[in-house]
Amino acid sequence: MISHDLQNQQNQQIRQAAAEWAVRLDGACLDDEQQRQLQQWLQADSRHLPALVLAQQTWVLLGNQPKSARNQQRRGVPVSAALPIRHQRPRRRRWLASASLVLLVAVIGLVQAPKVLLLQADHFTGRGEVRSFILADGSEAILDSNSAIRVAYSGVTRRVELLAGSAIFQVAPLSQGEPRPFVVVSAGGQAQALGTRFVVSRESAKQAWVGVLEHRVTVSTDGEPLVLSEGESVRYGAAGMTTQSFDLRRATSWQRGLLVFDRVPLAQVVQQLNRYRSGRILLGSDELARREVSGVFRLDALDDALSTLIREMQLQHSQWFGLSLIY
Repeated sequence: MISHDLQNQQNQQIRQAAAEWAVRLDGACLDDEQQRQLQQWLQADSRHLPALVLAQQTWVLLGNQPKSARNQQRRGVPVSAALPIRHQRPRRRRWLASASLVLLVAVIGLVQAPKVLLLQADHFTGRGEVRSFILADGSEAILDSNSAIRVAYSGVTRRVELLAGSAIFQVAPLSQGEPRPFVVVSAGGQAQALGTRFVVSRESAKQAWVGVLEHRVTVSTDGEPLVLSEGESVRYGAAGMTTQSFDLRRATSWQRGLLVFDRVPLAQVVQQLNRYRSGRILLGSDELARREVSGVFRLDALDDALSTLIREMQLQHSQWFGLSLIY
């Protein structure tokens, strides 16, 4: 049995070789020996051809290729492995281009890797996992996919830090036996419970939003605190606090095992799908990213959801080692 580390090493080597061939095919005609080497490499492993195709498509999206391939059958190179002939690039430029493409693949790999941030967490969920945790005071934290919290209760405050993702908090109320306020901090702001149930979602290191599902919550950053009532929500960040018109039931549909979208950009849908399914989806253009999508998708059938999106929107799809390119 091949170990996980060995598989990762082999995949990285294939990605690097594919990137180098993509740039080489772009830069000049291949001589007979190079043609032979390419054919030999393609036939050596069934993973090589799709790797090369995706590297070529990524190269196109980076703006280094015209969108229509010409001379598709030159000198025995498979159609899917052929690229248009261009002027000879200087050797250094070709090396930098290849390195850039390899770097892009490496960055994508890093995005998929576990976050070092999770090492700080007391409770966290993996990709596609939604889980409930009971805290020391009896409060409940329901964590969305790829989410993490750190619990720091003290003698005066029940403090929880949302490190990543989203969480719904069902707070054990204040009482004679529990006088400490319950506070969730994230992305430079905090939400203090004045009731029992609310959601916090961390969108970046400097931006988050809070929505009240029951009773009230006080949200504050550096300015005047804002009291939210049931059904209200606010986004805070570098620009301050802005009230939102979220449909909170839809925004927390992940708790019920669903993702619900109503005329939202495809880029936003893909961002959500990337949080829940293995691998990563990339979009081929800004125009495609802006197309609107509506639908209800089950968290336990997101591969079917992706197939439905591709079919209904009449798109094309290439997949390589967990990386899906939609164009």
